[in-house]
Amino acid sequence: MLTLEWESEGLQTVGIVVIICASLKLLHLLGLIDFSQDSVEDELEMATVRHRPEALELLEAQSKFTKKELQILYRGFKNECPSGVVNEETFKEIYSQFFPQGDSTTYAHFLFNAFDTDHNGAVSFEDFIKGLSILLRGTVQEKLNWAFNLYDINKDGYITKEEMLDIMKAIYDMMGKCTYPVLKEDAPRQHVETFFQKMDKNKDGVVTIDEFIESCQKDENIMRSMQLFENVI
Repeated sequence: MLTLEWESEGLQTVGIVVIICASLKLLHLLGLIDFSQDSVEDELEMATVRHRPEALELLEAQSKFTKKELQILYRGFKNECPSGVVNEETFKEIYSQFFPQGDSTTYAHFLFNAFDTDHNGAVSFEDFIKGLSILLRGTVQEKLNWAFNLYDINKDGYITKEEMLDIMKAIYDMMGKCTYPVLKEDAPRQHVETFFQKMDKNKDGVVTIDEFIESCQKDENIMRSMQLFENVI
């Protein structure tokens, strides 16, 4: 699915593309895209407390999906997740199936935290829809804001070099070293070093959201990746 070259500064582009690709993986959870994989059992099916979603009219106003699309999405979500929420372990199980050649555990953890906006340890239908709406149909600004939130692991409003490296290593581990055997062990750090220096305009050791967005908007590959998966539903 990903046919990207890991050359020069291409690693940061892979990071952005994988973030958007993640939305397609999550659609499989809803049974809306068939990747010819065995279904994943949701551990929350036995939960006694079920989460009820907000009214579809409200979600329609808060997202870029129509009421009909939301009904289809909710039907699939409820089918696969009767409890109304998805936990982190389910994310990890899903990604382990899509990327069997690598270790997707860490990336799934980071992605789960980005969708779990209220940090309660579960992704509800509302959380899922709001994130999916941005990734698939949001403006470039909205998508980059979402991506910044993913890279900002400790949610302090800044991206450090180590945070960016943690995300890139997670992506490399998920894709599998056997997939890109020519990539040297220290390549992620070298690529992050180069790209971080470009992003950190004032050289204060951290990247703000404005610096992140400005740098990404100047990268043609990243801008093209922003449009790859629009209107997939």
